[in-house]
Amino acid sequence: MSATALLLIDVQASFPTRHYWDEMLANAWRPYQRRLLDLAHEAGTPVVRIFHEAPSSEGAFDPSNGLIRPLEGFEDDVAVTFHKTAHNAFTDTGLARWLRLNHIERLIISGIRTEQCCETTARVGSDLGFDIDFVSEATLTFDMQRAGRLWSASDIRAHTELVLEDRFARIVTVDTLVSEWRERSAA
Repeated sequence: MSATALLLIDVQASFPTRHYWDEMLANAWRPYQRRLLDLAHEAGTPVVRIFHEAPSSEGAFDPSNGLIRPLEGFEDDVAVTFHKTAHNAFTDTGLARWLRLNHIERLIISGIRTEQCCETTARVGSDLGFDIDFVSEATLTFDMQRAGRLWSASDIRAHTELVLEDRFARIVTVDTLVSEWRERSAA
């Protein structure tokens, strides 16, 4: 199996300040994200933290507001941290270079928001030649409205899985990764 890294995308203190933050959805997501992080640490898989910033925005993502820091409960030590202003984790960071220097070919995608920075990173990463495992249950998103229609977080997650699967990513669960890591360590 190729060398793997876990991307922890935008799991940062900025989000709980946003009007759409839903603590019930966040509480359902947290155990999956936590378990995935713990598994990565246990397996010796490097964790790459990605923070989203919007300098001079005066909002939750402006670094001057002090919210560009890990979300409470996810302050884990990581191999490297990158700060981005684009939606994907590659365009304006040194992520691709770092991954290649470390001979990493497979990326496990997790974090906040499913259909935005997580999906976009999966698409760009695939286009750059990385194998992508998208762990939907370890991504968090929120209900959205458009043209009077409500799209639930589960609708958005299902749509993301549909458009990524077999094109840009392998859709996996945390349990699938646990099984695969156990098989590798037993071999």
